[in-house]
Amino acid sequence: MKPFLLALLLLPLTIWAQPSNLGNWFIYFGDKKINKKWNWHHEVQYRDYQLLGDIEQLLLRTGFGYNLTENNNNILAGFAFVYSDPYTAGTDKKTSFNEYRIFQQLITRQTFGRLSLQHRYRFEQRFFINDFRLRLRYFLSMNYVFHKNPNAVKAFYVSAYNEIFLNLKINFFDRNRLYGGFGYKFSKNIRTEINVMNQFTNTLSRNQLNLITFLKI
Repeated sequence: MKPFLLALLLLPLTIWAQPSNLGNWFIYFGDKKINKKWNWHHEVQYRDYQLLGDIEQLLLRTGFGYNLTENNNNILAGFAFVYSDPYTAGTDKKTSFNEYRIFQQLITRQTFGRLSLQHRYRFEQRFFINDFRLRLRYFLSMNYVFHKNPNAVKAFYVSAYNEIFLNLKINFFDRNRLYGGFGYKFSKNIRTEINVMNQFTNTLSRNQLNLITFLKI
């Protein structure tokens, strides 16, 4: 079985239109290998405007994937539930709502020595109480290891990604996330990373400084 992955994201620098400038993100990813071809993916994401007690969003996502090749290409279909409780821009009032998603995705990976790339193409069907939306997402990430052996247990590395979200109805551009980080692998199961992420939409922009810890259990 593939090990579980737990990512803890902390310390956003700036959050627009909220009464607190300190937020907290908890993210759990699990990927269990069923056999050589099939895998089960599951994740929990909890985002808070403060350390705890002022929820921004809760996302539960799961799906089953199939390996087109042994390590580099995987297709997956799944379901997600999203509870959101955002602030109305410029106020201290919040409006909560639920969202249900069906999604399909393709992940492909490439390795060039110490540099690894990942492409993820995701198509989402989003269901709200009085609305239905379609969205495309493209995610491109890179990881470069500062060690002559890219599989070294202890090594510094840099990482970066960009993800763009596009609606297929009105408001074609949904959002973009740009991320860059610097990290260190302490062992095969533990690594930590500090990074900056910018997320912008048509109406706001948010810059965050995150401290991330990855644990494989």
